[in-house]
Amino acid sequence: MTSRTALVTGGSRGIGLAIARKLVDRGDCVVITARKPKELHAAVETLGGTDVALAVPGHAGDAEHRATAVRAAIDTFGSCDYVVSNVGINPVYGRVIDTDLDAARKIFDINYVGALGFVQEGYHQWLGENGGAVLFVASVAGLRSAGGIGVYGSSKAALFHLTSHLAVELGPKVRVNALAPAVVKTQFATTLYEGREEEVASRYPAGRLGVPEDIASAAAFLLSDEASWITGQTLVIDGGVTSVGEL
Repeated sequence: MTSRTALVTGGSRGIGLAIARKLVDRGDCVVITARKPKELHAAVETLGGTDVALAVPGHAGDAEHRATAVRAAIDTFGSCDYVVSNVGINPVYGRVIDTDLDAARKIFDINYVGALGFVQEGYHQWLGENGGAVLFVASVAGLRSAGGIGVYGSSKAALFHLTSHLAVELGPKVRVNALAPAVVKTQFATTLYEGREEEVASRYPAGRLGVPEDIASAAAFLLSDEASWITGQTLVIDGGVTSVGEL
């Protein structure tokens, strides 16, 4: 493969950073976005510096930021071949029936509308004419009832449908796929396992929780020519936990 450029949202840590690192390691360039400039610029240094990575701080819900991030990829590295929508929020925990509706709107605005907005910018500025691939990082919480994170799960379920729909709309030039991880050991997911990791992991046939590199490896495959006949699919990466009826 020749070097290509990926825009990775939520790329300052966790799954997003692991995906960016995997792509850089194989020879691609990356543009990473996140809200906190200091963390974002530190991530660029860990990726190898500005020759291969660029930080574009901003809020995923901001249309101007989304447009700027895509333009920065094209202006800096010459293309925007891949859009990886990884950013996500979950500011509430509890019963969906009791969820504050403003909080629900915020979750969907970032997790769904923001994700779609990044893809729209990538498509109109580059992908539509030149081709490439889109990857949504969703969650197994979108597969079935997800306890106290039902609104978050609903927003991720919406990404599954969006994946299938956009694959039809944007093919054959642009492939669109999604990943659905179970619990991965990141700062975002600490409340799901912190202080009881062994107990949580015991429910997983693989015998452990996920780590960001598990997701990054799958992402790199789907963002490669080896996956050129895969589109409209959601790949569940869960250590087998959904096979035993749990999330």
